[in-house]
Amino acid sequence: MSDPTPPSPLPSGMERQQKIYMLGMKGGAASIPISLAQLEQKAKEMLSPPVFDYVAGGAGGEDTMRANRGAFYRWRIVPRMLRDVSHRDLSVEILGTQLPAPVILGPVGVQGIVHADGEVASARAAASLGLPFVLSTAASRTIEEVAQAGAGAGSGVRWFQLYWGKNPGLTASMLQRAERAGYKALVVTLDTSMLAWRERDLQHAYLPFILGHGLSNYFSDPVFRALLPEPPEQNPAGAIQVWSSLFSNTALTWRDIPFLRKHTRIPIILKGILHPEDAARALDAGVDSLIVSNHGGRQVDGAIATIDALPAIVHAVNGRIPVLVDGGIRRGADIFKALALGARAVLLGRLYTWGLAVAGEEGVRDVVLNLLADFDLTLALSGYTSCRTLDSAALSRSD
Repeated sequence: MSDPTPPSPLPSGMERQQKIYMLGMKGGAASIPISLAQLEQKAKEMLSPPVFDYVAGGAGGEDTMRANRGAFYRWRIVPRMLRDVSHRDLSVEILGTQLPAPVILGPVGVQGIVHADGEVASARAAASLGLPFVLSTAASRTIEEVAQAGAGAGSGVRWFQLYWGKNPGLTASMLQRAERAGYKALVVTLDTSMLAWRERDLQHAYLPFILGHGLSNYFSDPVFRALLPEPPEQNPAGAIQVWSSLFSNTALTWRDIPFLRKHTRIPIILKGILHPEDAARALDAGVDSLIVSNHGGRQVDGAIATIDALPAIVHAVNGRIPVLVDGGIRRGADIFKALALGARAVLLGRLYTWGLAVAGEEGVRDVVLNLLADFDLTLALSGYTSCRTLDSAALSRSD
């Protein structure tokens, strides 16, 4: 097989604007609404209420979700004038890979309930832009299917996100499958050893996993299948029951991190770090990167906003490994602020999921292109020409 065609250079913000204007003048329409409020509303209209609320909802009273957005509002950009911003460079380097922009499509599980093409569509969209896509363990498509789809769509990088369950053999098998399939990093989610109290899901009595959705990586795994008295194709209810007995692992500690390194050679990224002491423990454990994350507000109601946690984590790490952040990223200004506070890149979740719901692969791609255009324009209009030049001097705190 020949090497996939590399993606075209990302358009500038002005080029993206011009394309949208011209399309509208010719009587056409973008694949998705430009307004984020209208995008989410359109997704809501296209999805069933249980599915929409599963994606949109959070833990408890959803205070953490609101905090993620509210914290961005407290940081204000301080634009600088009369600086030559005619040439801009959005690229960043993460774990030895040069990316065209500081954006990663983060792990969102069970994408098949949102769109029939699920993770395959999202992986293709990311690859066409040269950006990383993180496949969830709880995916609707297998590790291998998504790797093949992404490889055929461009030069994007794929990472694998691990929900670390109770069965060591199954965990080792997942890691080895991901490495064989060409995934370039392992993202270990630490904050979901069990599922939180989520009122919207409970109100609908809806959890996709107990209906067999999002379990493709389990049902296709030889170690998991060996645990079953009958194959999942013959007895899906029995397979789901075995899955539910293995998913939660509340006994994990920092002493277990070497197990991961024993079973994979790819870089290890810990996702869910919010306290600087945990960042220090991660450094001691020899991991390669951290993601400051509260799981989009889906796990602990009343938790610290990720952008508020970010500066202390960056200080604790002190440049030794890259720090990434997710949670509430919706606009170019959010990316600007996150990078100014020390993040190397941001991860998207619900934002690109709404694009997937509305228009599949094209919807994901257009959501990301619009976000990057917004970021490029924000960068230039604030007097900056690259991600590397951003620091806290570009911001003012307003409480």
